[in-house]
Amino acid sequence: MVEDERETRNRGDSDSTGRRVASELSIFTGLATDFYRGEVDRATTWRSRLDQTTNWAVVVVAAVLTWAFSGENRPHYVILIGTFAVTAFLLMEANRYQEYDVWRDRVRTVQSGLMAEAFAPREKPDDNWQASLGEQLRNPTLRISFWEAMNHRLRRSYLALISILILAWIARITVYASDETWRQTARILPIPGVIVVGVVGLFYAVLVLITIWSARGAHTEEFQA
Repeated sequence: MVEDERETRNRGDSDSTGRRVASELSIFTGLATDFYRGEVDRATTWRSRLDQTTNWAVVVVAAVLTWAFSGENRPHYVILIGTFAVTAFLLMEANRYQEYDVWRDRVRTVQSGLMAEAFAPREKPDDNWQASLGEQLRNPTLRISFWEAMNHRLRRSYLALISILILAWIARITVYASDETWRQTARILPIPGVIVVGVVGLFYAVLVLITIWSARGAHTEEFQA
């Protein structure tokens, strides 16, 4: 009987720990500060991972263009290989952006819900941020889909990088090889140049359409990363 009462009392104390912390302002403020620092560190870590992927994509673009235009005998399809490599970086970065967005959202929630009110209190503050943050901590979920993350990174960086490669490829099969027609220079082994150009043009057109379509429904949160 005594042990049962002790277990019940201990269980009650455990259940009320969060309530006691939330009710004592000094303890809650210290906990929120430590939590904020931890989430900022996580967001910074994932932001650096995004930068690493983008930096590698830029390096690939520079290396491919330098090699492709270093001599007349360089095959033009190396630029296309570089284009697909950059596309692979885009898909990888979209996955990383999903993770980064989770930590960034938590940081913004604390900033807007707690810190903004501390610096400039409003007459009717929104206290739902605590419930929202608590639910996110209990049941962590990705805020945006892979498709949305890919569209975001495509608009921000990767469409420009792929456009540079496509324009360089067009110059490589036309201006740079003036002694042959583009149908001849665009050929890849047995694949006719017309088909190669058609596939590349379709690929780029799809990317542009995706970018334009996704930009219509894009939402801006603080600074777009």
